[in-house]
Amino acid sequence: MKRKLNPELYELEKVRFIIKDACGLDVAYAYDDLVFAEHGLFLIQFLDNAATKLACWFNNEMAELQEIKMFDSLAKTALLNNALITYKGRFMMNQKAGNKEIDIEFVYM
Repeated sequence: MKRKLNPELYELEKVRFIIKDACGLDVAYAYDDLVFAEHGLFLIQFLDNAATKLACWFNNEMAELQEIKMFDSLAKTALLNNALITYKGRFMMNQKAGNKEIDIEFVYM
């Protein structure tokens, strides 16, 4: 049985530091277990509350070379901060017609 994570207990500051140190980007938005990097370039997903296991998803519109460089930097910085980031794939965001909600579609690689 999979344990449900408690979003109030996520180590958001740890992830914020990893993103800023690795890529020079700020956190644009955090919702539930997802942390969106500035400009929607990628998102980090908590796999545990302590932020020792994280997943990384890149925007489908990002160039592959830029994605590789960014992930390498994120992975190195995460390791220095006692965390492991795994590459999960890409995502697409679409705004729902008539409101401010967005749909996120994950594409596993």
